[in-house]
Amino acid sequence: MKYIDSISEKIGIVTMYLIVAMIGVLLVNAITRNILDIPIHWAIEMAQFILAAYYICGGAYSLQLGDHVRMDLLYDRFSERGKARMDAFTSFFLVFYLICLLVGSISSTAYAIKYDQRNFSMWNPSMIPIKVIMVAGIILMLLQAVSMFFKDFAKAKGESVQ
Repeated sequence: MKYIDSISEKIGIVTMYLIVAMIGVLLVNAITRNILDIPIHWAIEMAQFILAAYYICGGAYSLQLGDHVRMDLLYDRFSERGKARMDAFTSFFLVFYLICLLVGSISSTAYAIKYDQRNFSMWNPSMIPIKVIMVAGIILMLLQAVSMFFKDFAKAKGESVQ
């Protein structure tokens, strides 16, 4: 479990720097388009690809830190063991959802590879890299969700978890 946490943390930190890269791409585009009157056709799509990679690869780290979205209507009223029980229960559904998402993303990636799928635009970039990143990010989030399930299950039983 610590190995998965370590991988999620390292990839999560790296993905934070993707936002700096995205800002750089958009800044260069704004300068070249508005000052030099030379638009960069790939800038907006590259920013979208970077943002997609940021969200999908940073999801596992967000899950690990507990920074994911949760409805706290009743959750805050539970004891620590009650919260752990609720987290273990919802983690089960998250794992199921991520497995379904993984199956769909593998199918989508296989299609992109088989047919050399491209984004229909002036730049015409390949969709393969972002689809491969999508599969890797979902796998990482799935591993983190399984790790969190076992930690929450142990907490629900009253065991201490490091």
